[in-house]
Amino acid sequence: MLLLPFQLLAVLFPGGDSEDAFQGPTSFRVTQISSFANSTWAHHQGAGWLDDLQIHGWDSDSGTAILLKPWSKGNFSDEEFAELEGVFRVHYFVFTQEIQQRASEFQMEYPIEIQGIAGCELHSGGAIVSFLRGALGGLDFLSAQNDTCVPAPEGGSSAQYVCKLIMQYQGVIDNVKKLLLETCPRYLLGVLDAGKAELQRQVKPEAWLSSGPSPGPGHLLLVCHVSGFYPKPVWVRWMRGEQEQPGTWHSDLLPNADWTWYLRTTLDVAVGEAAGLSCRVKHSSLEGQDIILHWGHPISIGLIFLTIIMPSLILLLCLALWYKRRRSYQDIP
Repeated sequence: MLLLPFQLLAVLFPGGDSEDAFQGPTSFRVTQISSFANSTWAHHQGAGWLDDLQIHGWDSDSGTAILLKPWSKGNFSDEEFAELEGVFRVHYFVFTQEIQQRASEFQMEYPIEIQGIAGCELHSGGAIVSFLRGALGGLDFLSAQNDTCVPAPEGGSSAQYVCKLIMQYQGVIDNVKKLLLETCPRYLLGVLDAGKAELQRQVKPEAWLSSGPSPGPGHLLLVCHVSGFYPKPVWVRWMRGEQEQPGTWHSDLLPNADWTWYLRTTLDVAVGEAAGLSCRVKHSSLEGQDIILHWGHPISIGLIFLTIIMPSLILLLCLALWYKRRRSYQDIP
């Protein structure tokens, strides 16, 4: 009863369907962040994720899962899902007790921040690999390999002691093995099937160019923005003709509120070398019709009129009105 059902070991689950049957996300993971201010106050945050898509939250007050998608239960029945909720309710209760009662024994000092992650991932060939890791204060604390708790070097003697203690609870280890070997793979396959209409959707990206802060004298920072695309994989490069330009930098992929993604790609170039460059975007939703945006397109006559001639005409008109009003004041006897 020492630690939660998702912080003990990692195992390989062989077999399964062909990888061709899976599209979109390929992993499911449960995350936990537990904060202990003292021996009487604790708070837990839990979430369930398909790759980078959150599909569950956790209401710590009611001890129930928050379903963020209509298909978040996968192919589990209401009874099966309720049973899992019960497992996590018990886990959070026992986990809180163990940490608060054994903090000094574990050589932990308040405030304590504990992070855990566990789940399973579909690999090529149809294998499903389960994983489990724990951290203390943002530093690796323990993981699991082949039914064995492995203390992280960063965890020091505390991690060694906790791992040694965990290995004495064979019943807990067996329950975790069942959850990771049987429950997680079955849930992963079921939720991928239940949510396939949304998970396999295709949303075309929008792209535009801008300039960023100057990297230095005589240089330009070219910025290519790509937003609103799904699924996540995307290819964005600065090009000269068909030649990729070295020095291209990609930002992290950031989520939009509508479950699509945003990426920014920049290139530092000398001012005289910017002409002829383009940003090319490849994405599955484009069906081979790449987006190509050219830097420094020839400016149209209309744009020149609007940006240069029109302001000049307005200035001349203002000067004429000022001069006419000035003359009218001078003519007053």
